[in-house]
Amino acid sequence: METIIDYFATIPSSHRSIILVGGLTFFWLLESGLPLFKFKYKKWRHAIPNLFFTLTTVIINFSLAWLLLGTADWVVENDFGIINWLPMMPLWLYTILGVLLLDFFGAYLAHYVEHKVKPLWMVHLVHHTDHKVDTTTANRHHPIESVIRFTFTLFGVLIVGTPIALVFLYQSMSLVFTQFNHANIKMSRGLDKAISYVIVSPDMHKVHHHYRLPYTDSNYGNIFSVWDRLFGTYLYLDRDKLVYGVDVFPDEAKNSNIKDLLKQPFQKYEKPTLSADVED
Repeated sequence: METIIDYFATIPSSHRSIILVGGLTFFWLLESGLPLFKFKYKKWRHAIPNLFFTLTTVIINFSLAWLLLGTADWVVENDFGIINWLPMMPLWLYTILGVLLLDFFGAYLAHYVEHKVKPLWMVHLVHHTDHKVDTTTANRHHPIESVIRFTFTLFGVLIVGTPIALVFLYQSMSLVFTQFNHANIKMSRGLDKAISYVIVSPDMHKVHHHYRLPYTDSNYGNIFSVWDRLFGTYLYLDRDKLVYGVDVFPDEAKNSNIKDLLKQPFQKYEKPTLSADVED
């Protein structure tokens, strides 16, 4: 565990780039061979806007990384934050707890708020208006949302009290997990359900991309599924019933155009329609 922590404490930017590109390539190839849905689409054309927003997310996160580093150093120097106020614990437990809590603030809480605050939902809409969800959808976030997500992560670092090694470990895990649970891959139903008790599985997260409520407002987690189960935001929907997108923004052509996607947050607010069929 010490070796892992030491590595992430000084992880080069090139290695973080390898994690991004390597994960994307791996799941791209995997979903091409084991697709959940056999989309009739030109995969590269579909990927272009998603890769554009992945690039803007990378630029924003790298540009603001100094804030994370400064905050992480400050909490360590001042013994500030939840995990620093707890009794001494083994390094492995300290690491798990730190990543778990960062996942709450940086992913679950940020995601939940984006769905509940109307202006933030319109920003987050860019992520939901992909009609062909695959691994490239993972980082399809409007630049404004990238700043919002970064702010929540920064807040999490301050409240949790995580050193930079745990921050970079969390970010790397978050990146790979979001590529994984967005990937258009077909796992056995039993395996998918089994892992969903611990981590966010592909089927679990795909429910969140269903085009109608209440499913759109469920399954907010990214790495760990415990937060959805703990706060009652977990819902199940059979994978065969999934329809991607948002029903009140049905124009797939506009939802695939970078220029129109950049303008999406400034459209008139419309709430997705409530479905009559809800599964337990």
